[in-house]
Amino acid sequence: MTQKQPEIAFDQGLLDYLGQYITDHKKKLIDDVLEKRTRFITVVLEDIHKPHNASAVIRTCDCFGVQDMHVIEKSNAYKVNPYVTRGAAQWVDLHKYYRKDGSSVEACFENLRDRGYKIYGTSPSPDSIALDELEPNEKIALVFGNEHEGISEEVKANADGLVHIPMLGFTESFNISVSASIFLYELIKKAKKYDHPDFHLSDYEKDILRMKWYRSIVKRSDLHEKHYWKSKNA
Repeated sequence: MTQKQPEIAFDQGLLDYLGQYITDHKKKLIDDVLEKRTRFITVVLEDIHKPHNASAVIRTCDCFGVQDMHVIEKSNAYKVNPYVTRGAAQWVDLHKYYRKDGSSVEACFENLRDRGYKIYGTSPSPDSIALDELEPNEKIALVFGNEHEGISEEVKANADGLVHIPMLGFTESFNISVSASIFLYELIKKAKKYDHPDFHLSDYEKDILRMKWYRSIVKRSDLHEKHYWKSKNA
């Protein structure tokens, strides 16, 4: 009878077992990255038309240590472009929201608020505040709209506030990945002064991600796991 692999997110023995196939240098790098990872600030993309733009934002999130990116799908489904992400999609958790009844924004916002986020739409609207006025003294979700219309009226109506990057030239906006970079750099830098106890991941969250990343690094990790469980349950 074949031993079925348990459905489990974290097992220290399995982590140690898979760790045999990962170099010490790579394991240390993973540990160092996990120490700086955050879910205190997250990014939301609404109905992006060009997949490479969303993929570039995944790369931006990884570079700034942001663990989660949320994608609201309406008329456009998003697929990761591996050439643009350069492997970043392996390290960032992607959450997609598509509802046939048109409630994708509602579903995303409900999930974010359940997790304690205050939601800000990025918009040059006259009633939006400037980025330097936004204080990250609580969890923040930044919503970026698509390349043509920006965020929808639905997002504007249901967000907790609107925020913009002050522009000094004739051009009214940056592309999405540049905007995300500026927002994340400024907010993460300012968030450090608050020394919020929940800014970095909990030990349990680190363990879950460490397991996920080990699985993605080790070749044919599924076979190694089967061998581990078979040996453990023998």
